Amino acid sequence: MADLIESVGGLLREVAATVVLPMYQHLAEDDVQEKAPGELVTVADRRAEEKISASLLDLLPDSVVVGEEGVADDPTLLDKLREPGPVWLVDPIDGTGNFAGGRGPFAMMVALLRGGAPVASWIYQPLEETLAVAELGSGAYVDGVRANLNGDALATSGLRGAAMTRFLPQDLRASVRAGSSRIEELLPSQHCAGKEYVDIVTGRQHFVMFWRTLPWDHAPGALMVEELGGVVRRIDGAPYDLADDRYGLLVCATESVWEQVQAVLLS
Repeated sequence: MADLIESVGGLLREVAATVVLPMYQHLAEDDVQEKAPGELVTVADRRAEEKISASLLDLLPDSVVVGEEGVADDPTLLDKLREPGPVWLVDPIDGTGNFAGGRGPFAMMVALLRGGAPVASWIYQPLEETLAVAELGSGAYVDGVRANLNGDALATSGLRGAAMTRFLPQDLRASVRAGSSRIEELLPSQHCAGKEYVDIVTGRQHFVMFWRTLPWDHAPGALMVEELGGVVRRIDGAPYDLADDRYGLLVCATESVWEQVQAVLLS
């Protein structure tokens, strides 16, 4: 697995250098399209996914790829998430809205699934040249350094984290806003799930709450957080299943943080 971890990391760096970054802040008007209301896709997303997918299939010839843009064209690809594997899950540019607007953050994400669950994952942030990786049972690393979440108990008033309130139902949005005064800081959304997950892994924030739970947005980061002893659950406390399309996900550095955030922001 070590060789595979290194190969996929190198692949993301290569595609970032040859496809993604050359188009950053150089997109023409017709290079950006709306694939669904409020959902953008760029020519860079499509080209990156094509190149990443082809290379991943070369690495594991018996595998299949489920990519964000492939699913946009053929939703039945999602059925492959339940296959025994190996299945590659690919988000060629996470934070496309930021990328299309000529700003960061954005990330490139891959997860390797077996039996419908991630066994390895990669999040690469091209602007920062930061690579986070995880392997089931072997921990998570950022730029080659093993990550460790702070397991010390934290008072509710000392918690910092983000909530993606844009898509929340009105009642939940009101609850989050009302409870935000009881924590240290409710951070603004960065519109990039990959960045939010890495910020938990590196200790920059203690939690993040999402409403939409598309598998390519969450499987890579969820493995990293859980490998470090963090908690990834539905907002009602149910376990996270990447093939479950229900809304609502609360990701926290520790069990204690999860319980506090759920009680303060969602009750």
